[in-house]
Amino acid sequence: MSRDAFASCHPVVNVVYFTAVLGFSMFFLHPLLQLFALAAAVTYSLLLRGARAAKFNLLYLLPLLLVMAAANPIFNHAGVTILFYLKNGNPITLESVLYGIASAFMYITVIIWFSCFNAVMSSDKLVFLLGRAAPALSLVLAMTLRFVPRYAHQIKVISQAQRCIGRDVTQGSMIQRARNGLRILSIITSWAMESAIDTSDSMKSRGYGLPNRTSFTLVRFDRRDQLLLAVMLLLIGLVLAGAATGANSVRYFPSIHACAVSALGIAGYIACFLLYMLPIILAIVEEVRWNSIVSRM
Repeated sequence: MSRDAFASCHPVVNVVYFTAVLGFSMFFLHPLLQLFALAAAVTYSLLLRGARAAKFNLLYLLPLLLVMAAANPIFNHAGVTILFYLKNGNPITLESVLYGIASAFMYITVIIWFSCFNAVMSSDKLVFLLGRAAPALSLVLAMTLRFVPRYAHQIKVISQAQRCIGRDVTQGSMIQRARNGLRILSIITSWAMESAIDTSDSMKSRGYGLPNRTSFTLVRFDRRDQLLLAVMLLLIGLVLAGAATGANSVRYFPSIHACAVSALGIAGYIACFLLYMLPIILAIVEEVRWNSIVSRM
């Protein structure tokens, strides 16, 4: 994961941003807004994870997008514009095709946004945000996020150790391989439970969750965070104002209908685009500033 400018912002700024973009991506099925959301999510994931994000998007999400878009009209026959009939007599309608595409775009976009959230919101940020209000929940979330990379690494370690004694999933007959796989799963499960208990006991011994306990943190809500939060709230307000007029939504059934374009709706579209692209814009600004500083040295 690359450390970008938005990831270094205050956790409150990160949470407000991801809450807004995830909510808008899930509830606004307008094609233009979906295009904005998907483009911004893919760009930001590439900025954060580089080639790993590109590989994940192409190998897994793109086929999933195509399958979901194609499957919906096969099972959903609502709509008044019939394109053709299947051999079993069920109609394929234009509304179901377009709704399937919109649903697939929404699903893929949300997955990519959650991958960006996982890259930006570290366990330390979650503990900082929820440590006082919900200490048990913040501890569980922090342990879950921390165990994902550790779990993958530990599986490799255990597999290599089992391979040395001839008990890896690639060795022996099919039955023996299955037994070896179950043995490795049992070992990693025991390790995960022991690690969770050790972490819980360690946090408890340090007084985690006590009402008067203080905590040290390097997080500061500086002027940049204040400006970003103010800009985000303004953009969110404009988007919600456009949504109140119905400009952000499209009716797919029984027929396709979209509200007439208004000045407030256009302002909502622009605000939504700027909100989605905010981390990319911030990264570009920071890169330009850095290059300017380096050129003067």
